[in-house]
Amino acid sequence: MEPGVARIAVDLLGGDDAPAVVVDGALRAMRADPHLHLLLVGPPEVAGGLVDALTPDQRARVVVRPVRAAVPMADLPTRAPRAATTVRVAAQAVAEGSADAVVSAGSTGATVTAAVLALGRWPAVRRPALVATLPAASGPVILLDVGGSLEPRATTLARHALLGAAYAVVGQALSAPRVGLLSVGAEAGKGDRLRRAADPLLAALPLPAEASYVGLVEGHDVTLGARADVVVTDGFTGNVLLKAIEGAYALAGGPPTSGAVPRAAALLGVDGTVVVCHGAAAGEDVASGIALAAHLWRRAVVARVATLLAVGPSAGCSDRTTHTEVIP
Repeated sequence: MEPGVARIAVDLLGGDDAPAVVVDGALRAMRADPHLHLLLVGPPEVAGGLVDALTPDQRARVVVRPVRAAVPMADLPTRAPRAATTVRVAAQAVAEGSADAVVSAGSTGATVTAAVLALGRWPAVRRPALVATLPAASGPVILLDVGGSLEPRATTLARHALLGAAYAVVGQALSAPRVGLLSVGAEAGKGDRLRRAADPLLAALPLPAEASYVGLVEGHDVTLGARADVVVTDGFTGNVLLKAIEGAYALAGGPPTSGAVPRAAALLGVDGTVVVCHGAAAGEDVASGIALAAHLWRRAVVARVATLLAVGPSAGCSDRTTHTEVIP
């Protein structure tokens, strides 16, 4: 395991099958990582059942914050800030310094909203992006957005291209990553109005760390990985594609040999480390999300991405309350 203490706030009530799968995932994560500390946010009896299953040494690394209210998966994301819900309290724990990162398998919209309100956004990032790393035949491919921003503008896709390129350099140690824009064909001019407007913006964009824009790419390029290391799309298309690929891999008996990638997505564009798991996550998925959050914190990935892009507190912006309006 990577060295260094990582304190992860876990939303015990987030997800379709919570709290059982979240408890299972937290137990797996605690047993796998001796340097992991958890802040369990949820009903005391649920947290207590998890704590009882740990050894005395492991229990010393767990803190419980009692919260009974959750944001149901079918509710509007704006419910997150209106009450002391588990996801809002978990995000607030990061803001106040009680935790280093937050993990939730609950409503994506509610998690993003809670993170924005508690942590604030980076300058020039109106809509944060969820970034997933997928196994592909030629190596991992970074896909964004996978659910954070369902109806973005072309300028949002351009900003996400910057986020994805920086994340590839910092989080995946890729040199000169290739960035593509997902469309229905690789020829110039293909796609809907959004793609046709975004393509020239990305082509003119100065990408960080010698990253390059390779133009339009298609769905199979995400699973092959030969043309692009980073694939940019809107959150609606990205989420559908992500789940379709996961379903195809399940039918095929598993992902390619490069499949040792986190089964969760990182949120980029907010001043803190936030990881979102699938609503239908199993225990191993939640454990993977917790491990991803610990990895991002230990490697200071979010802060380093902000520095590379010259945004956020690490680049001179220290007021978290400046960018906290709710994202619809």
